[in-house]
Amino acid sequence: MFQVAAHPTAFDAHRQHGHGHSHAHPSARRSSHHQSSSSSQGLQLPRTLARPPFAECSREAILAASPELANVPSEFIRLRLRETAPQMLAGMSCLAPSHMPAQLPRTHIPSAMNVPVRASSSSRMVPSYPTHVLAIAPSKHASHSSDAVALFPVHALVLASHCALLPRLPSAAPAHPTATQVQLPVMPLQLPSLTAFKILHSFMYTHNVGALLAALLPLPEAFTHTSGFSGEHVTHTMRSGTKLHELSSYLYSASHKSLSSLTTHAAHVKELWQDCVTLGVYDLELWDAMDLAWEIVLGAMNIAAAAH
Repeated sequence: MFQVAAHPTAFDAHRQHGHGHSHAHPSARRSSHHQSSSSSQGLQLPRTLARPPFAECSREAILAASPELANVPSEFIRLRLRETAPQMLAGMSCLAPSHMPAQLPRTHIPSAMNVPVRASSSSRMVPSYPTHVLAIAPSKHASHSSDAVALFPVHALVLASHCALLPRLPSAAPAHPTATQVQLPVMPLQLPSLTAFKILHSFMYTHNVGALLAALLPLPEAFTHTSGFSGEHVTHTMRSGTKLHELSSYLYSASHKSLSSLTTHAAHVKELWQDCVTLGVYDLELWDAMDLAWEIVLGAMNIAAAAH
């Protein structure tokens, strides 16, 4: 039912192009929370978010980002990156804002950006500077088009170990921790949703499942900000019809009991799903969190439909 790009498309800054196809892979997970697709006033949503076939991340891409990790499994790399996330986030925060704007005109994307770096706010942490910049434009199937692209500093190893379908990144020279500026190659890219990629970009670094859910839906802080919130919390919640109904009821109230607002929330979850499918992101905790968000939204929409 949803349409997504078959893979992320590198684009010509002076031209728009892209393509898409629908996915019909059935999800194996189904909750007793509610048994049918939400429908009201002609609105039809899939009962579950389809999970595409798993694809391993490119060893070539990992080798290009960190040759010493050539024989290390992607899952272990992702776990190790969680430990170094503070240094990488610190490296991104060191980039001078005047030289790293949030967006640029689509027709003025440089092949590389020379960005001065500021001193780290922590004297005890050696920052790990980004290696690239993604210049992301919405694909032609996105609901909103723009003449501007959004810029996201990234670390090649983070992308290589998470995104199985990412196009090959341009080569980049590693920056020394004491450098006064960094040269970041720019990769133009088309994705279904810029808003969703902001959430995904943060998750790939922090793996904060609670923050991911809070970014998708207005949920109780006592739930999403639970200390040590993890995939186990998501799994436990998915198995509890009582907890699911409680969260759906909260979302229904927080959305002013408006089916239109709930439809917007459903679109946010769908857009994250689209970006994950397009980039080939197969992190299990991420997909479980999207399943939970979808269950909560459908439950809230069923409550709204019954109330009207």
